[in-house]
Amino acid sequence: MNSKKEDVLSLIYAKMDYSVENDEISVRQLIGESLIEYGREHYLSLEEKQQLGKELFYSIRKLDILQELLEDKEITEIMINGPKAIFIEKNGRLKEWENSFSSVEKLEDVIQQIVGKCNRTVNEASPIADARLENGSRVNVVLPPIALNGPILTIRRFPDKPIRIENLIALGSITEDVASWLKIMVHAGYNIMISGGTGSGKTTFLNALSDFVPKEERIITIEDSAELQIQNAPNLVRLETRARTAENCNEITIRDLIKSSLRMRPDRIIVGEVRGAEAVDLLQAMNTGHDGSLSTGHANSARDMLYRLETMVLMGMDLPISAIRRQIASGIDLIVHLGRLRDKTRKVLEIVEVLGISGDEIETQTLYKFESSGRGKGNVEGKLVKKNDLFSREKIEAAGLSDLLFFQNGMD
Repeated sequence: MNSKKEDVLSLIYAKMDYSVENDEISVRQLIGESLIEYGREHYLSLEEKQQLGKELFYSIRKLDILQELLEDKEITEIMINGPKAIFIEKNGRLKEWENSFSSVEKLEDVIQQIVGKCNRTVNEASPIADARLENGSRVNVVLPPIALNGPILTIRRFPDKPIRIENLIALGSITEDVASWLKIMVHAGYNIMISGGTGSGKTTFLNALSDFVPKEERIITIEDSAELQIQNAPNLVRLETRARTAENCNEITIRDLIKSSLRMRPDRIIVGEVRGAEAVDLLQAMNTGHDGSLSTGHANSARDMLYRLETMVLMGMDLPISAIRRQIASGIDLIVHLGRLRDKTRKVLEIVEVLGISGDEIETQTLYKFESSGRGKGNVEGKLVKKNDLFSREKIEAAGLSDLLFFQNGMD
C-alpha cells in the first residue's frame, strides 16, 4: 500500500464512529471528507483522488485489492501466494499481477471475511478451508504453518451468467447433434458421470446438462461448497456440507447429505463432485431407483474414472473388488470425459457407455470420440465422431423417447 493511502486511511479510522454500523453511504462520505482534508496539505490530481477513493472503499467495505480482480469478468482464476505474490489467469493466460497486499494481516483479514460469510472457519488449528464467494466462485484457503510462504488464497471464478449448452456449442466444446443426444439421455434418466482433469470444465458442463432435467422433477444438489447454478428448476433443494467448528457444531459430510437426500423424495440427485468415500452412497442411490443422477470426478480418461471410483469405494467400504465393480457397472450408465487441450480450449473428448461386467472386468464401449484434424489459426481442429450406437435402451423406451432417439440417430 502506498503512503498516501495509508495516511488517508488513518484519517478515516480516526473519524469513524464504531458505535454504529458504517454503511456504504457513510463510508463513502468519510472517504470524501478525508481526501479533502488530506488534499489541503498534499497535492492530489483528480485522477489520483478517484483512484485513491476507489482503493480506500475497497479496503474498508470490500475485499481490498482483491475486489478489482473480482470485478474483471475476463479473469477466471486468482492465485495469491502470500501478500506480495499474486497471479491471475486471464483469457487463458497466466501472469503475475503488479499489485500486492499491504501486509500479511490485511490478507488474513480478507480471508476471514470470505470464509466467515459462508459459515466456515480457518485458523492455525484448522489451516485448510474450502469456501465460496457470493457470486458462487470457488475459494480454497491454506494458512501457515501448513503454507510456508504466507496465507495462500485461490479463487476459481465462474461466469456471472451460467454457461448453457448453446454457449458450449458456440465455443466448439461439443457439437449440436451430440448435445441433442445427451439431452435425450438426461431426460430418460441415464446416470451420468462427468470426468476430467482440473480446469477441464466439469462443473460448467454439469450445469449445462442439468438444464435438460424435466422441470416437473424434484432436484437435490449436494456440494462441498455451493457452486452449481441450476436455473429454471422450481422444485430445487440445495445442500452444502459443513465443517466441524470451534462452537462444537458437528461436521456434515457429503455422505451425510446423500443419505439424508434419499428421504427427501428426490427425482434427481446431483452431487457436485465425488472425491472419496461418498462414492459408496452415490452408487447405492443410483442402484436403488434414483435414476438420472449426475456427478463429476477427477480422472485422466473415461476408463480411469472407473478405476478412480473403485478406489473411492474402497475408502468407504471393505468389499471385494468384484463386488465393487458390479456396483459401478450397475449404477453408472454413461461417462462424459472432458479435457483442456494445448490451445487452452475445453472440449468433450469422449463419451463412453458402461455395458456391464464381463468376467471380473467392467465392460465399456466408446460412443463418441474427439478426433483431431490438426491445428488451424492457432486452435486445435477436430470434432466428435460417432463410434457406436447406444446398447442399453431400456430407459429410453420406458421414457417413451425411442422415436426421438431414432430420429437423432438418423441425423448422425
